[in-house]
Amino acid sequence: MKLTLITVGKIKEKYLRDAVAEYSKRLSRYCKLEILETADERTPEDASEAAKEALRDKEGKRILRLVREDAYVITLEIQGEMPDSVELADKIEKLGVKGISHIVFIIGGSIGLSKEVCLRSDYALSFSRMTFPHQLMRVILLEQIYRSFRIIQGEPYHK
Repeated sequence: MKLTLITVGKIKEKYLRDAVAEYSKRLSRYCKLEILETADERTPEDASEAAKEALRDKEGKRILRLVREDAYVITLEIQGEMPDSVELADKIEKLGVKGISHIVFIIGGSIGLSKEVCLRSDYALSFSRMTFPHQLMRVILLEQIYRSFRIIQGEPYHK
């Protein structure tokens, strides 16, 4: 199975880059992982909702250019479904059984995802109703994907 992680912005902190590298290495025994980064838009502190929408649209266009038509798209959204680790593993396993060979996970920038990206999504996933920095979400998502593959393979994992 091929997994693509599309993210807005780069990771600046070394400890987060190291964590992404570690989980990428661990995942290499289960899947082919590709991480694609798109530029993020600077959002002024006092930006209006219309200005934020325009910025999300710019980021969204860049994101959608990276999504292949045949991919199954999972977006990270605060209002998405909140499965536990076993349920997420089950979701990934069932997609593979259905013949889905390419899953794309999308993490938006600090102001979220555009409507167009959300409309392209096949499944909205949420880790919490809380807001997390998108750089940290990359690590959390990779850890949960790794945990999912361990669950699918019947390997030990921490509950």
